[in-house]
Amino acid sequence: MTTLPTFLSTHPDLALVEVRSAVGSTPREVGAWMLVSPTAIFGTIGGGQLEFMAIDRVREMIAAGSPEADLLDIPLGPEIGQCCGGRTEIYIALVDAELRAAITKRIEREEEIQPHVLLFGGGHVGHALAAALALMPVHVTIVETRADALDGMPEGVTTRLTPVPEESVRDAPAGSAFVVLTHDHALDFLIVAEALKRDDAAYVGMIGSKTKRATFKSWYLKEAGGSEADLNRLVCPIGGSVVKDKRPAVIAAMATAEISAALFSAAS
Repeated sequence: MTTLPTFLSTHPDLALVEVRSAVGSTPREVGAWMLVSPTAIFGTIGGGQLEFMAIDRVREMIAAGSPEADLLDIPLGPEIGQCCGGRTEIYIALVDAELRAAITKRIEREEEIQPHVLLFGGGHVGHALAAALALMPVHVTIVETRADALDGMPEGVTTRLTPVPEESVRDAPAGSAFVVLTHDHALDFLIVAEALKRDDAAYVGMIGSKTKRATFKSWYLKEAGGSEADLNRLVCPIGGSVVKDKRPAVIAAMATAEISAALFSAAS
């Protein structure tokens, strides 16, 4: 997957395309943006005819060397073959050195406020979940007690080797998601109990079954001093129960949707 710095460095001629207003039903929200060069694009403003029109306009501007920015006011109706029904304004500006620097700083700011997902356990599901979450606008960290389990993680995923994984729960930023899927049920229980102490956690999930949840419940209420209210915040099994397929990639896909819903609804 091409990164923004790579795209900026390999495409000297390009333009910024940004949604400046969105009224009614539109493909993307205000602030959505993309970069367009004569041969490639980075990001999206929603696809469809709206995006095609913006790309065509950018390439006209690049070919003409137009120094002036443009603002397209586009009704999203049958006349452009897009049935959203809303209306949107698209700002287009050729990217000069100053705008390149501004785009880089903007991305840095956006990345700083992205939510954090901590995965405890680098087994088959941990690897699959890390790969799925790496495509999302989140910071992903895999926490493990076994060095070899951290091998082969996807690009962009942070790895943390520690004999005391529950410390990573305490150190995580507010609004983090905690997903527990280690090789040891007792360790799972300790980490989940620590995560449930975090009133600011966006999501606390543990891989398992109804039986594992029941066992955890008994231990948590009797031995760990937990409460029913906190226990109700635990998602176990992760990924829901509608899809019965237990292959790691399937669990990862379902859990990613579940985690994303918790993170982004909390952030909105």
